Formats: sequence, C-alpha cells, structure tokens
Amino acid sequence: MEARCQCGAVQFTTPLPKPLALYICHCAECRRQSGSAFGTSAIFPRFELPKSELLSCYTRATHSGHTLYCYFCQRCGTRLIHTTPGKNVVSIKGGCLAGLDWATAIHIWTKSAMIPIPEGSETHSEEPTGSDYSSAQETLDQPGPLVNSGGFPVATQTPEVGKLGRVRGACELSGVI
Repeated sequence: MEARCQCGAVQFTTPLPKPLALYICHCAECRRQSGSAFGTSAIFPRFELPKSELLSCYTRATHSGHTLYCYFCQRCGTRLIHTTPGKNVVSIKGGCLAGLDWATAIHIWTKSAMIPIPEGSETHSEEPTGSDYSSAQETLDQPGPLVNSGGFPVATQTPEVGKLGRVRGACELSGVI
C-alpha cells in the first residue's frame, strides 16, 4: 500500500498489500493525537523507515510504562508511524493509507467512544488481549529495532515523557502487550 503525509514530503510503501489488522481506537490519547473522535491504525510487520530528512520522532510514555515512538513529517506535522521497542510490528496511521477496507476495522477502547460504533463491528471496551490483532503475532512479536533511517532514537529521557509517567486509559496500538 502507498502511504504519505499530507504535504507529500514523506512517502513510503508498506511491506504487505494489506495490514495484518486495522484498528479504530477511541482512547483519549488517540483522540488527542488525531484531533478527532478516534484514531486509526493499520498494523504491519516492521519495515525500513522511509528515507527523509523531514521524518522526525516524538516519544511518550504509554499506559503500561513503555515508550511509544511517534514518527511524523516535520513540514506538515502528519503523524505517520508508531512503534514500541521490542515489537516487530508497527502501526501506520490509517489516514495516511489509501485503499483500506474500513469494514474490517476493530474498534477498541469503546468505553471511551464519543460516537456510535457501527453495528456488527468487532469491539473491545479496552485494549484487545493476547494475540487478538493477528494470528501471525507470535512470529512477528520478537525483539528487533527499526532499520535504516533512525531505528529507535537515541535513548534519552525527554522531560515531557518523564513528567507524564504512565498514561491511563490509552491504547498500545504500536506495541500490544
């Protein structure tokens, strides 16, 4: 699948023609990140980061205490990719991809939903448990850094992340525990 930011400065192709899973998350953190009533994430195997001087990274603590790496375009600010160390899957923000089949999306953190959930959709009141996002999780969920243009940013404690501590009521889309 082809992905790009809003201004087109950062573009890349996913390693598979369709995601392993597609989530619509209604948690407070995804709502803030998207500036909308929910966030969308397409799960793919880890792949080489796009080569772009404009790809930057923001980090934040997750509700489980992990660090979430959030890659975005410096020019237009579009959030593109989320990842968590130790996972061989990444989350690509759904709005960056054309051609997703939204009918298959799994709604998570529905207890925080601000809009009605479509009838017949798979739903979870919080985070899915175990291997819910893919039968291939066991083979993908092995440690390994992102490769090429950046991998995991140098491990430095940003003051903002340190002040946040654990985030409550938020999803772990790029690193399901």
